[in-house]
Amino acid sequence: MQSEQIQLVDQAIMSRHSVRAFLSTPIEPQIIKDILAVASRAPSGTNTQPWKVYVVTGQTRDTMIRRVCEAQMALTNDPSHAEHYQETFAYYPEKWISPFIDRRRENGWGLYGLLNIQKGEKEKMAQQQLRNFQLFDAPVGLYFTVNKMMGIGSKMDISMMIQNVMIAAKARGLDTCPQAAWNHFHPIVLDVLHAPEDEELVCTVALGYADPDHIVNTFITPRESVESFTQFLD
Repeated sequence: MQSEQIQLVDQAIMSRHSVRAFLSTPIEPQIIKDILAVASRAPSGTNTQPWKVYVVTGQTRDTMIRRVCEAQMALTNDPSHAEHYQETFAYYPEKWISPFIDRRRENGWGLYGLLNIQKGEKEKMAQQQLRNFQLFDAPVGLYFTVNKMMGIGSKMDISMMIQNVMIAAKARGLDTCPQAAWNHFHPIVLDVLHAPEDEELVCTVALGYADPDHIVNTFITPRESVESFTQFLD
């Protein structure tokens, strides 16, 4: 029995990957509630449970996508608009160093190569970037926020909760794509969500059933070996 449990948990974790093409198949609200109930067992410092989740579907989803896509297209046409869309916290470093920049490049060109997007094809790149803000056609967008007054530890807490969401979804035959790209457009997102002013957007997750026929979903990123990132000290 223990071996079977290990296999089930490991399979849910190992089979999770960022899906970038979804079917329009709707998801029963109770399934989403079940996923969030399981995910809420994530640890948090002194049990603060700092996460808040907005489940966005239907007309609200369509409004969100329309408004953020319009902003992204305006930004593509005129980069000066970037001053209006600044992240509230730095997800990436100001200066990249190896080996992290190397992995980032491998990831980007691996994905673009699969989609036949060549270096310098800015229009195709822009269209692919826009797919992020269409939720890759997923019927559900999950928007995760924390209170601005909470410290950096709360972002660790909500990150563990988000991982639980993705694993619990996978166990139910659903797929996900976590997206920090939305954070730039937090003023629009929080406005559509009618979120209070003391909340901060941390991450967006597209949720749905993966399109099994789309080539983009064959893209699986590599992982470093345990030996490369671990030291055992006896």
